[in-house]
Amino acid sequence: MPVQVHAEEFRSAGTGANAAVGVLLSHGFTGTPYSMRPWGEHLAALGYGVAVPRLPGHGTTWQEANRTTWQDWYAVLDNELARLRKEHDQVVVAGLSMGGCLALRLAEEHGADIAGLVLVNPSVSTEDKRAALLPVIAKVIPSFPPIANDIKKPGVDEHGYARMPLRAMLSLSQLWKVTRADLAKVTQPLLLFRSTVDHVVEASSARNVLAAVSSRDVTETLLENSYHVATLDNDAPRIFEDSAAFIARVTGPADA
Repeated sequence: MPVQVHAEEFRSAGTGANAAVGVLLSHGFTGTPYSMRPWGEHLAALGYGVAVPRLPGHGTTWQEANRTTWQDWYAVLDNELARLRKEHDQVVVAGLSMGGCLALRLAEEHGADIAGLVLVNPSVSTEDKRAALLPVIAKVIPSFPPIANDIKKPGVDEHGYARMPLRAMLSLSQLWKVTRADLAKVTQPLLLFRSTVDHVVEASSARNVLAAVSSRDVTETLLENSYHVATLDNDAPRIFEDSAAFIARVTGPADA
């Protein structure tokens, strides 16, 4: 299946003193590495090793997305984490929306192998009553209207799918359930960015995360000038700068 031009993956090996730290960034549901690339490039410019992989079924067609599951998406990140762990002394994982949920799942499964978590509008639940009907609806209706491009900044295109694949969405809801059940296993330092206006993921999703994790080092930052895809929105520079400071702190010497 041909991959769309804007969906290309991004990687940087790292340079200088910060090369000892790798950062894994995951895009969200129906999105592509495009939404994370500016963030990845910012961290790479600081010398960090960076990986922004493309999740299966994304950056091609929404029909192909319907042929993938959350286990497929997770497997790519799990393999990427293993690679980064071999190439760097420490690894931080970050994610947008569904990518945030996958990052949490990695943290639950890998514990101390992950030095810290950065989440942007993480998706672990929904208040949409239609979600309860997904197992039935997904069998007869292949897609719904899109969720892409919830961006406040004018003229910005996320390049997400023009339709929301429902069978893939059903699998995402299963990922939510599995991840929520194990949130107490998350002990890593956590930086969570939440847009005060988000038309895709409700604020209750972030509240669910913050209430259930066991992390003692937790910071929630509210983004007042961005919608859901905040990594491409007005508050993106703040995300980039604050996350870099967070990464430096959690991977630095213990007495720093």
